[in-house]
Amino acid sequence: MDSSTVTIKGAGGRKGGGNRKKSVTKSVKAGLQFPVGRVARYLKKGRYAQRTGVGAPIFLAAVLEYLAAEVLELAGNATRDNKKTRINPRHVLLAVRNDDELGKLLQGVTFASGGVLPNINPVLLPKKSSAAASDSPKASKSPKKA
Repeated sequence: MDSSTVTIKGAGGRKGGGNRKKSVTKSVKAGLQFPVGRVARYLKKGRYAQRTGVGAPIFLAAVLEYLAAEVLELAGNATRDNKKTRINPRHVLLAVRNDDELGKLLQGVTFASGGVLPNINPVLLPKKSSAAASDSPKASKSPKKA
């Protein structure tokens, strides 16, 4: 038998295994880092609706990626402010609570090991203006010590 007439079966039963195209994921097509295929699978498996549109998982993955990037950027800034190199839950909490829109979105969320925002009620702070004014007259009235 001549080698030129032999047909070699490729992957999946196709003839000529050499001309297989490289698979391109939906995430790459959409230009995203988040997995579009996995989001689509979860949307179908979750039975949120009877039918799921083609663009729904792409849009949802894009929104999730944007939110993750936003939180990570702000948490990285909080980490740098605290002179650290690793983001921990405290930095995520500070980032989310100090941002108006993210704070409103994650209003009822509890961050494990996050702590609370540093806040002292102004009523509890000592009054500087009245204390400084009351100290100066008393200092002039007190007798000089020899």
